[in-house]
Amino acid sequence: MTRDDFPHFLRIETRWMDNDVYGHVNNATYYSFFDTAVNKHLLDAKVLDLEGSPAFGVVVETGCKYMKSIAFPDVIHAGMRVTKLGNSSVRYELALFRNDEPDASAEGWFVHVYVDRAMRRPVRIPDEVRAALAPLRR
Repeated sequence: MTRDDFPHFLRIETRWMDNDVYGHVNNATYYSFFDTAVNKHLLDAKVLDLEGSPAFGVVVETGCKYMKSIAFPDVIHAGMRVTKLGNSSVRYELALFRNDEPDASAEGWFVHVYVDRAMRRPVRIPDEVRAALAPLRR
């Protein structure tokens, strides 16, 4: 994947603590970068209130393919797109680009299922969330 495959990016600076004993960002941290990119977009679009949204997405599926190492002090550009926008679920595809490199260092995905805050049962994705995700469809 290249940067041209993504309509939205979030800049994330790596931290010293992201590196593991092998001198690169630990694999589990990549999922944190993905989660940060998606939720920051929802917060910036004002369609997610962490304490008050009546419905919100919970992660039900994730995956990641690692191609090149990332290490502190690299700057990551997390590319994001939506490839499926269903009734209650959305599939995000993401890629992490190291510094100014054109090709992804890692590619991943995760699926949110929207649930009612009180009952934690699946619900239809709210219209305002759909509107915020529509420009990311690919």
